[in-house]
Amino acid sequence: MVLSASLHGCLAATGQGQPPRKPTSIHPRAGVRSSVFLPVSGNVYPLGYYSVTIGIGNPPKPFQLDIDTGSDLTWVQCDAPCTGCTLRRDQLYNPSKNNFVDCKDPICLAVNSPNPPQCKNPNEKCCFQVQYADHGSVLGFIVLDTFPVRLVNGTLSKPNLAFGCGHRLQNRGLHPPTPTAGVLGLGKSKASISSQLSSMGVTKNVFGHCLGDNRGFLFFGADFVPKSGMTWTRMLQSSSYKHYSSGPAELLFSGKPTGIKGVNVIFDTGSTYTYLNLKVYETVLNLIRKNLSGKQLHDVKDKALPICWKGTKPFKSVRDARNYFSTFALSFTGSSNVQLQLPPENYLIVTEQGNVCLGILNGAEAGLGTTNVIGDISLQGKLVIYDNENQMIGWANADCNRKFG
Repeated sequence: MVLSASLHGCLAATGQGQPPRKPTSIHPRAGVRSSVFLPVSGNVYPLGYYSVTIGIGNPPKPFQLDIDTGSDLTWVQCDAPCTGCTLRRDQLYNPSKNNFVDCKDPICLAVNSPNPPQCKNPNEKCCFQVQYADHGSVLGFIVLDTFPVRLVNGTLSKPNLAFGCGHRLQNRGLHPPTPTAGVLGLGKSKASISSQLSSMGVTKNVFGHCLGDNRGFLFFGADFVPKSGMTWTRMLQSSSYKHYSSGPAELLFSGKPTGIKGVNVIFDTGSTYTYLNLKVYETVLNLIRKNLSGKQLHDVKDKALPICWKGTKPFKSVRDARNYFSTFALSFTGSSNVQLQLPPENYLIVTEQGNVCLGILNGAEAGLGTTNVIGDISLQGKLVIYDNENQMIGWANADCNRKFG
C-alpha cells in the first residue's frame, strides 16, 4: 500500500530539459469498449506476491509486474541510469527522449493529481516519488509508451499510457518483491492503468482479479463481470478514502457478533497478508486462541510469521488444519446481508516446516495505525471486481486456478 505519492524529492537529474514536444492529454476517445484478459502467476506463500506479464514499447518488451490495487502509478525499473535496480541492465526499460513527459504536460498533472507539479522550467522532466507502507520507495520520471493488448473482441489495441520510469529504488527487496520489474498500479486515480484505458475508450473503468494457489487472472473491462452471484458493497467516497475502501462493517466469528463494529477496510493486492488495527487484531487473536483451547495445537516459533502452531504431525496444507479453526466474517452494516466471509483458508498458511501460521498481522506494528488492510491471503479463492463506473466493490467465491471461460 502506498503511504504517499508526489513530485517532491526528485533529484537534480530532473532539470535535464528535453526539446519541447506537443502537449498530450488523457481524454476520452471514440471507440467500441471491450475487455482485456491477463493470466496471473504467484501465491501468498512462499512467494508473497501475484504478478502479470505486460509488453511495453514497439516492439513490446515483456515486464513482470506486481499487481497492486493499493497504489495508482504503474512503474518499471528503468535504465536512466538506475540505482538500486535488481534486474540486469538488458532487462530494464530503456526510454528514448520522446518517451519523457514534460513537467507542464497535462499528463504530468493528471498522474500526480491532486498535487500539482512544481515546474521550475517548461522543459523540465515530469518526475515522481512513491513511498510504500513497507518503507520501500521509488523515484523516477513519468514516460509515455505503447502497451499493446489483445482485446477479447479479437482486435489488437496499442494505447499510449503514462507510467513511471523508476531509476532510484530503495528497499527493493520489500516492494515490489523480487523478481518483478515493477508495479502495475490499479488504484482509483487518473494515473491507474484501468482509468487510462477507460479514458482512451479501450475498456470501461472496471477491473477484477481472481487469485489462486499458484495462478489466477486479471481483467479490465465489463465483459467478465457475472450477471448474478456477486455480493456488492459501495466504495467509501471521501478525501480520506483514496484507496478501494468499504465499510463500516461488524466483525463476526463463527457467525456470532464479536463486539467489534465500525470497521472500515482497504482492499490491497499489494499486501501479502491482512493487517488489522490493534483493537481488532487483539480481538481476533484472542478469539482464535480461545477456540483452540483443548485442541491438539501448540504454539511454535516459525520464521515465516509471528503467530504459529504445530500439530501432532506436520501439516501438508491449510486443508489439513482448517478443522481446528473457525470462520470470520465482515458484515457490512450499510448494506443488507452483505458479508465478506473469511474461512481458515483466507487467514492461514502452512509453512515449509509444516506449521500453521496466522496470516492476520498487527497493523500498528507495521506502521499502519488504525488502518485495516485486506491483503492477498484474504482475497484468495474469490473473484473480486472493482466497478469504478458505479463506485462498487463485489466478490464471489471462485476457482481461480482454472482457466477462465
